[in-house]
Amino acid sequence: MHDGYMIEHRELPSALDEDALAALSGAHHDRTVLARGTREAGGHLVKVYGIEAPGRAVADGDLESALRLADRHLSAGPRGSLGLAVLIAHAGGDGDYVLVHTWIEAFMSDLAIFTGPPGRPDLLRPARTGLAPCVWEAAVLAHERTAFSRHLLDGASPLASRVTTWATDTLHGPVR
Repeated sequence: MHDGYMIEHRELPSALDEDALAALSGAHHDRTVLARGTREAGGHLVKVYGIEAPGRAVADGDLESALRLADRHLSAGPRGSLGLAVLIAHAGGDGDYVLVHTWIEAFMSDLAIFTGPPGRPDLLRPARTGLAPCVWEAAVLAHERTAFSRHLLDGASPLASRVTTWATDTLHGPVR
């Protein structure tokens, strides 16, 4: 839709890679999201998730490594942090990823992504500039945006109660 009107694309833009999109579409599959509770890291209350590609698992040791990484990142003091964060440890098909998403001032958020080879948390490093969440990570972050808005921004109960409600509003199971 553009200005309320549907635009039919008879000719696709030259940058649109039909073969690549068809390949992605054919390979798209469910990934399992596991809500792993809340922890404290770097002075923040952190909601922890694992995402597992087929044949991969996020073990307790992987989560502990991800939490240590989040602790170092959050202790550095993201600009205007509100003290609430989301940690995603993703055992992906091509490597391991750790995302640290922090709510900050002015309705914004800070996102740090770390990448490394499968099963080597000691080799996780900051991702290249511009890398954004994959479709499965984005599903978790979309849920978290809604939970943050619903429970913390729109809530009317005392703050401690709203934080508890936010902390228990989790996504789990298969996502696409």
